[in-house]
Amino acid sequence: MQRVRGTQDWLEQESSYFRNMERAFYDKAQRFGFGEIRTPIFEHSEVFHRTLGETSDVVSKETYTFKDRSDESLTLRPEGTAGIARAFISEGLAQKIPLKLYYCGPMFRYERPQKGRLRQFHQIGVEVLGIESYLMDIECLQLGFELLKSIGIEKKCNLLLNTLGDVDSRAQYRTTLVAYYEKYKNDLSADSKVRLERNPLRILDSKDEGDKKINSTAPKLEGSLNDASKAYFDSLINGLTALGIQFEKSSQLVRGLDYYTHTVFEFVTTELGAQGTVLAGGRYDGLIETMGGPRTPGVGWAAGVERLVELADKSFLTDDLKLIALVPADEVGEIESLRLASQLRSETRYKVEVIYGGNVGKKMKKASNKNAAYSIIVGSQEAEKKEFGLKNMATGEQVMLPIADLLTKLR
Repeated sequence: MQRVRGTQDWLEQESSYFRNMERAFYDKAQRFGFGEIRTPIFEHSEVFHRTLGETSDVVSKETYTFKDRSDESLTLRPEGTAGIARAFISEGLAQKIPLKLYYCGPMFRYERPQKGRLRQFHQIGVEVLGIESYLMDIECLQLGFELLKSIGIEKKCNLLLNTLGDVDSRAQYRTTLVAYYEKYKNDLSADSKVRLERNPLRILDSKDEGDKKINSTAPKLEGSLNDASKAYFDSLINGLTALGIQFEKSSQLVRGLDYYTHTVFEFVTTELGAQGTVLAGGRYDGLIETMGGPRTPGVGWAAGVERLVELADKSFLTDDLKLIALVPADEVGEIESLRLASQLRSETRYKVEVIYGGNVGKKMKKASNKNAAYSIIVGSQEAEKKEFGLKNMATGEQVMLPIADLLTKLR
């Protein structure tokens, strides 16, 4: 029995990092005024196929799609935004805009597994619906930056920034780009030839070496931006500069999905090998409308939890609750340990664990292996007198204390 390729078991230590990473995110998102949303891990396939674009790698190569017993086509979610957009429509959330939402959960993509890229992975993310302003783009970027800072990795990451312009600017750029690529049509990869007909901007995101060479001299989107798009991007840049958030303009940054407009961004690192994207997103004002809902501006980002944990300073992700190990010395001590443990858990801020198995010496060794801050040996004499020996595991110092004084000291 082996786990499925591209999946991962999180054992105790890794799970604690994972949990604390989520807590750091929840704390930041809530402090920025975001509320939680949880959507199903599978949707009708159309939710993703329509929103992500049939020419995207996610849809054409990577989705886990299957027929259920009713012969309906379902897809495990490869990302979070499309499901939230579907919920916005199906749950009638247009009456509640503006909405600031955050989420966390597993995603699924059939990719070649490597460091930082799994077939089941976890994402955290935020979405803002109903606010059409560069200020909300800035706030989302600020939240992402503050999150990276809170886990000690902001200096390991660079923010790449680009604009795709509004709908009119994209249409103009599409015409210019098609004219350019037509000259190299025979040299494009098979995937890019398909994209040339459906979504030529996706060619800029190609990983094919031949395509990359062609892209190096492709016309830049800046040349197609209208005045409104330029003003939007300039305001965004001025705001980030005022907040002291450093960035680098990247004209090749288009993101991998079809629903983005105006701002796109990625926090990237060189410390994870080929999988350098840590946190990424942008504005998608046309998404909900393409799904049959009302025109609703949106902006957001997502980040891979596994990559964040890999990069994070583990001191930021370490539980701050210290452990008290209760060591029963005899049968009476076992029951008394359970009673004492309950009292310590309710009246102090320590983790408390009763150690079982073996003699007192072996139990003390187990307590040491668990990095207990204190140990308390509990036997029939201690139970009768209600007086316990509190041992500092780091210094070896031990003091006998009545229960009231013991609680006072630990508090």
